[in-house]
Amino acid sequence: MKIRRFCFLITNVINQECLVIDERLETAQKTLQSQTRTDFVIKAVFTFHLSFRRDRASSRRDRVYGTRLCQVMARPCQVYQLHVKSAFLFGKVHEEVYVTQPPGFEDPHNINKVYKLDKALYGLHQAPRAWYETLSKLLLSNGFDRGQIDSTLFITKVGGDVLLVQVYVDDIIFGSTNEGMCREFEKVMKSKFEMSNMGELSFFLGLQVSQREDGIYLHQTKYVQDILSKYKMNDSSTYGTPIPVNHGLHPDKYGKDVDSRLYRGMIGSLTYLTASRHDIMFAVCLCSRKSTFGGCQFLGDRLVFWQCKKQSTVSVSTCEAEYTAAASGCSQILWIQQQLRDYDLNFTGTPLFIDNNATMSITNNSVKHSKTKHIEIRHHFIRYCAEKHLIELVKVHTDDNLADLFTKAFDRSRFEHLVNLIGMFNPE
Repeated sequence: MKIRRFCFLITNVINQECLVIDERLETAQKTLQSQTRTDFVIKAVFTFHLSFRRDRASSRRDRVYGTRLCQVMARPCQVYQLHVKSAFLFGKVHEEVYVTQPPGFEDPHNINKVYKLDKALYGLHQAPRAWYETLSKLLLSNGFDRGQIDSTLFITKVGGDVLLVQVYVDDIIFGSTNEGMCREFEKVMKSKFEMSNMGELSFFLGLQVSQREDGIYLHQTKYVQDILSKYKMNDSSTYGTPIPVNHGLHPDKYGKDVDSRLYRGMIGSLTYLTASRHDIMFAVCLCSRKSTFGGCQFLGDRLVFWQCKKQSTVSVSTCEAEYTAAASGCSQILWIQQQLRDYDLNFTGTPLFIDNNATMSITNNSVKHSKTKHIEIRHHFIRYCAEKHLIELVKVHTDDNLADLFTKAFDRSRFEHLVNLIGMFNPE
């Protein structure tokens, strides 16, 4: 028996069968402190035979990558969105879970009894996993195949047509080369769950989506307007680049203290904006006082992943820093290669562009170990990938290195050149 503490929203899915509380349960119940989320709450008393290590939702860790992948991989078709109402309430609970009677719903004749849950509730630790199992069983029973790499991707094929379904908790985006398959999918979902048809995909996980004849475009126009209004900067003057070349940012030890909460709020808002505005990433990281390395990955001519993060190790030379960054980029390439296998696309020999000759020499020649033995072993897997032709190192001139956009400040002409190369543009 495991005594755990929860707080659940009241719903009408509780099995009304009451069970008498034994002496142990009464003792455990006295140790629980009253908690309130809303006017109606349920306090879980105990559960039987639970393992909480695996009871987590199988959903995307990267909140926007599903949209990017749909943008890149979708064949000429429209992408639609569905929203499941009260999704977690459709999940079945396999364990025995008991909750105390919620305030306002006590049975005066059975005041010392509890309720036994029949279905999952919001706030229950198993609820996300239970919902995913319910949804996946429905899709698999209707001819879908689950992605081997991405378990939130479901694919079905009929003849030469394909239907792709991407799940993020209670939001579902889907598209097909056959419009009839989309309509049939909607019928299947509405027959089982209470759904909201959001129509063509236009807003997903904080990103605005514009579907045009020449492709799908992502932006955060509304979010930008919201944060400008929030921080009273609607009338601020514009500037050609996110940060000047000679920015001169340094700690001001003698200046007046600023509101740290306001500052962190601004930086956090800008960090979220980098989901679609990659060009401001370096400036945001600099203002957040991070020393960074950057990189970006393309699928064809489409940018699908980018990063600008603080290195977790201290480098003693530029070569070591570049080698560490190259190993990080290699791991991202392998991850994308694995993701594409769910789409029956197998890519090897992916070019990895590097502008440092020493890094390429270390990667291609493992004999040179006397000056690299201090580098952490985990970074040397890039040698194996190059040897097995999973990646191909390509020397790129510094002027054409797109990763510099995430690690340096440039003048306006150079900045606009790099922005154009990564595929960003102003529709106006």
